[in-house]
Amino acid sequence: MKVHANAALGPAGRLALVEAIESGMTLRAAAAALNVAPATAHRWWHRFKAAGEEDRSQGNWLCDRSSRPRRQPRRLTAAEEEPILRARRETGLGPGRLAGVCRRARSTIWKVLHRHGLSRRLRSPRQTYRRYEWSRPGALLHVDVARLARFERPGHAVTGDRTMTGAEKRAAVGYVYLHCVIDDHSRYAYVEQHRDQGGDTAAAVLERAIDHFATLGMRPPEAVMSDNAFAYRRSNAFKAILDRHGARHILTPPYTPRWNGKVERFIQTLKREWAYAHSWPTSAERARSMPSFLRYYNRRRPHSSLGDRPPISRVHNVRG
Repeated sequence: MKVHANAALGPAGRLALVEAIESGMTLRAAAAALNVAPATAHRWWHRFKAAGEEDRSQGNWLCDRSSRPRRQPRRLTAAEEEPILRARRETGLGPGRLAGVCRRARSTIWKVLHRHGLSRRLRSPRQTYRRYEWSRPGALLHVDVARLARFERPGHAVTGDRTMTGAEKRAAVGYVYLHCVIDDHSRYAYVEQHRDQGGDTAAAVLERAIDHFATLGMRPPEAVMSDNAFAYRRSNAFKAILDRHGARHILTPPYTPRWNGKVERFIQTLKREWAYAHSWPTSAERARSMPSFLRYYNRRRPHSSLGDRPPISRVHNVRG
């Protein structure tokens, strides 16, 4: 039997209170004997008197009543809940992300998902971690590269047509590489798409990213964090960019992508909410839509680590 956390009496105490009153004690005397207010004694005595014989024998009158209101005039209708449930089933996003998609409050979306049993996802145990965040925008930049397949038509995962396998398509068309630069403090993202992932390309992207961040009012970076890819660790061009701006290079230890977790998580978001979120007719159409998604991500999309505000909210007042 569930009992309210702030209840003055449990089921046994409520029964003892009623028995004391039935034995001849007044409501005030029974309340004093059980160290509760007279109003509490009055409430449980009258609930006992109002209960039927079946409820008394089964002890149902001892249970707490639901605090849910009889009327909820502001509750969403089934038609208003359907877009939220459909977006949850199609995307798997949580309340924070769905708030930006469905234009509803995060708390409202959570209540709808909880009401329909869709508020939780099965997850594996999380590794130990330690959060960190540099104190100013632009001080630390995270860089990484993501690979996407190029294609001239949607694959069989979308169309169901298996006449041309994925391996054949990739062999004929190839890949594109997304060079991502993330500001540690604000999570503001800069992304370029290229045909290669070499050091010269990575260096040029970093230079343009620093220039772009400067237009937002950010000062030059103090450090740049990357994994141990050759494009970062062995590239003279990449090292020259760091030396030009006076930034030190932080390399993550092997097999610890969580060190560079902000850009790793951004790449997951980029793939889930942009690259794989739609059935693109060609990879060129997908590439043309990337700037639009980045504007949404940086300027409108709520970010849970920023209090459900977009990344631009942490940088747009830097110039004062």
